[in-house]
Amino acid sequence: MTYERGLAEVGDGVFAYLQPDGGWGWSNAGLIVSHAADALLVDTLFDLTLTEQMLADMERVLGGRSIGTVVNTHANGDHCYGNQLVPEARIIASEASAREMELLPPAALATLMTSDFGETTNQYLREAFGSFDFTGIEPPRVTETFNSTLSLIVGGRRVELIEVGPAHTAGDVLVHLPDDGVVFTGDILFIRGTPIVWDGPTGNWIEACDRIMTMGCGTIVPGHGPLTGEAGVRAVADYLGFVRSEAKARFDAGMRADEAARDIELGHYREWLDWERIAINVDSVYRELDPDRPATSIIDLFRQMAELKQRK
Repeated sequence: MTYERGLAEVGDGVFAYLQPDGGWGWSNAGLIVSHAADALLVDTLFDLTLTEQMLADMERVLGGRSIGTVVNTHANGDHCYGNQLVPEARIIASEASAREMELLPPAALATLMTSDFGETTNQYLREAFGSFDFTGIEPPRVTETFNSTLSLIVGGRRVELIEVGPAHTAGDVLVHLPDDGVVFTGDILFIRGTPIVWDGPTGNWIEACDRIMTMGCGTIVPGHGPLTGEAGVRAVADYLGFVRSEAKARFDAGMRADEAARDIELGHYREWLDWERIAINVDSVYRELDPDRPATSIIDLFRQMAELKQRK
């Protein structure tokens, strides 16, 4: 299927909403429409303008139905900052995701974009997030939380919520439609782009990929990038295994995490979008290997990525 912006029907009344190119902030969402009930929305978008446009685009398939339920797959703002635009909906997230949403309010990103971290880092931040408007965004609203699993029925259709975090974030959730052969993975999958390990451990994330592959779904909707199949899932798992192995070898050799990120030869992974995320991913593996290691500040991680990208 062509990777274009907007709605793509992936099943009977099941739609993916795709946003090329899938880089920083350009996330995917989903919509499940029933003939007999309100619709279910999988994720909102990074700012109010984008979410308003998505909801307007969805009107043509909603047919007058309202969105009664929203599921946030995780706490990153590009999957939940538009929640205020569905004020009548029940909004469901994992308990861990709901807690994490409180840690980085939208106002903090607005401040981040106007702070001075040096020209190289500021330029990188502008390139990553300059297309988005973080003003006027309220902290994401969640009305219901769960742990592990939750089963929903949307107009007679089974929808299974499966918590697989911590992995990308603290509380990642898969949205599985077993009778339709469709799964929305949130940011467990980045396709044609580099996964980013905010939380880890990488082992949990690889297990989440394995779980997706056991579902036997014909359509897999990633959090970023085009629709995929099992080959795309395996590519993500292989990348994570590669990073874990390469980072551990350098950890055992006594290298600092930032040195290791510069030293790793990415091979064909260098062709993936946002390859410089290796800096964050190595740092996360180092935290796995040494739980007492002080956390690296988010600004320092962005500085490392900016410098890597500048070096090409």
